Amino acid sequence: MRPELVAKYRSQRVPRYTSYPPSPHFSPAVDAETYRDWLRGQAHDATVSLYLHVPFCRSMCWYCGCHTMVVPHDDPIHRYLGALTKEAQTVGALLPKGPKVTHLHFGGGTPTLIPPDAFVSLMDTLRHSFHFDRDAELAIEIDPRTLGEAMPAALARGGINRASLGVQSFDLNVQAAINRFQSPEQTAEAVTALRAAGIKAISLDLIYGLPRQTIDSCVETVRQAVAMNPNRLSVFGYAHMPGFKSHQDRIKEAELPDADQRIAQVIAIEDALMDAGYVRIGMDHFARPDDPIAIAAAGGSLRRNFQGYTTDDADALIGLGASAIGKLPQGFVANIVPVPGYLKAVEEGGLAVGRGFVMGREDKLRADLIETVMCSFEVDVAEVAGRHGHEAHMVLPAAAELERLRDDGLVEFHGTRIKVRDEARPLVRSVAALFDAYLDPQGGRHSRAI
Repeated sequence: MRPELVAKYRSQRVPRYTSYPPSPHFSPAVDAETYRDWLRGQAHDATVSLYLHVPFCRSMCWYCGCHTMVVPHDDPIHRYLGALTKEAQTVGALLPKGPKVTHLHFGGGTPTLIPPDAFVSLMDTLRHSFHFDRDAELAIEIDPRTLGEAMPAALARGGINRASLGVQSFDLNVQAAINRFQSPEQTAEAVTALRAAGIKAISLDLIYGLPRQTIDSCVETVRQAVAMNPNRLSVFGYAHMPGFKSHQDRIKEAELPDADQRIAQVIAIEDALMDAGYVRIGMDHFARPDDPIAIAAAGGSLRRNFQGYTTDDADALIGLGASAIGKLPQGFVANIVPVPGYLKAVEEGGLAVGRGFVMGREDKLRADLIETVMCSFEVDVAEVAGRHGHEAHMVLPAAAELERLRDDGLVEFHGTRIKVRDEARPLVRSVAALFDAYLDPQGGRHSRAI
């Protein structure tokens, strides 16, 4: 990527577009009663995806942008599981009979802090509350540092068939700067234990742009990660936003790589992964060619949701837990973020909706355009608009905007077809933003484009 392009876009703030509109545009106008009506209105033959948020960790990683809290013992986890169980039962009872769960994802926080027996019990509750497809993908995020000996077997008993392990960086100098010490050996032991339990699909999460990180340390982390033969890897850029996550204040800004260094790091990581036989998926994922997500990308069925790039094409996403967000055909629902508020709401009424967003026809069209750009790096605006019963001119970006991005080297366009240039893929969010009717160019709520 040309240095002048990096300089021009380094300060632009754009959403990650795991949803459209992004969650800052949700409002309290969507409440628990709205959600009840939406759930009851789902089609009998619909497919459903479940996301369960577990907002607890044993220590705080200073780079973390997730909704989580440090708990030294399990008492808060047990009370939280009671509320999570009640919420799942409430939602399951509101859905009509028939919808099948095709995907499930546990996120956090550290979901594997749930005690093994309690995890199996929670999975039993979910199976009683929802109808699972026999081939459903059931995934969980794992911190290898806290994965107890009994947990892999418990995950397998619960039906988990995909595990995503946080790595970030194996560089000790970087680990000291982010308060996360984790050796390659510790990670490999967790991978081995999971595979021995029958969980064969393994993903590893890496981050670039961390304090004290260098190109060499990024490549060395990739080498050590690839040695574990994961099926997939995600490669995210660190977003330094201490105004939203106060613990990020502990990271020294002077130790963060600049935009040029960040670009060099991500290019070096991409090259190392592709040299190792992985194919690039979307903006920040890599996979073995025979992995389902690589097959979906090659076949044009790749999707994007709150977990990033995915094969999940369910009609509805049900979010369970504090801060969890769901998406139904009618719109988005977001649960209360603070755990005490979530517990109180569920214990009193079974649901904990704090805000949401009702999707209009144009919102759904723009969401489709943005997802297509993010997943395929090209879009025919007329074709997508036609599927939604609209004319292309309603949402086609202004000619001047397209010409500016073309002159900058980001896109090529012919008629209503827009294509992101290969060398501009790190800036795909800036192209997707062309279709964002809610984006405030002066807003500071989103991460930088680079």
